[in-house]
Amino acid sequence: MANIGVRARPAARAPSFLGSGVPDLEDWRMTITQGSTQLQEFASQYAAQGFVLVKGLLSKEEAAAYRQTSHELLSRLNRDDDPTWQSAMGLSGGKTRLRHLHDAQFYDAAFSRLLVDPRFTDVAAAVMGVENVQLHHTKLFVKPPENGSPFPLHQDYPFFPHKYHRVGAAIFHFDDAPVEKGCVRILPGSHLQGPREHDPEGSYHLPDVPFESAVPQPAEAGDVLFFTYLTVHGSGVNVSNEPRTTWLVQYRDPGDPPTVKTHDHSLGQGMMLRGVDPTGRSGA
Repeated sequence: MANIGVRARPAARAPSFLGSGVPDLEDWRMTITQGSTQLQEFASQYAAQGFVLVKGLLSKEEAAAYRQTSHELLSRLNRDDDPTWQSAMGLSGGKTRLRHLHDAQFYDAAFSRLLVDPRFTDVAAAVMGVENVQLHHTKLFVKPPENGSPFPLHQDYPFFPHKYHRVGAAIFHFDDAPVEKGCVRILPGSHLQGPREHDPEGSYHLPDVPFESAVPQPAEAGDVLFFTYLTVHGSGVNVSNEPRTTWLVQYRDPGDPPTVKTHDHSLGQGMMLRGVDPTGRSGA
């Protein structure tokens, strides 16, 4: 599956850095091709395959700055909790580790700026086929080198089901994610079968779907992987000698109400990233 890229507009001046070391977005602005043709291509692949990998949505400089910000933030907080799923144990030959942080935008404004960046929100709106984009939650992940934890194949649907399934995810890659670093794997077209029955033991997963059947989606720093919450996905063990750093943003159409009151602990859930909430926050 060919990946569709984003064309960069060269910076007119040297970048100025704000606070945490992330470049001013006006300096490193990259734009979707005018006329929305590229957005339509993204939406078409997303509809058919359940995902689209947008190449170079962030510049290499931005990605490097966000990587530094992410690692400094995790070091500053110095938390020792490990969110590795119990159901992931069978995907590795030994014990693995994972570092994470919910709601990074409440710790550093750099992430807040990225949440409302039109480069991201315009793609999110286009692939969902809506004008309005609302935040569900965010998670910062670092897979440590040599034994970074995998994720078994699953859909995000059972964690927070919604009525019309207009819920998606964007994974921002702040450094390169080749196969050996445990890149995301996707089962193309799996979203078309709708919600699946998951095994809840050790976190929702799909034990009957072979891990090898999912297609690796290696990415470079600055790439963003968009996929629907019905797409079957997972990721492998990081066996490389470098960490893998990503930021997950789950978003939704504010007009799509949750069917179960769950996963509502995330700070900022219901924040509008693009457009308006026509429900007056009735679904938040």
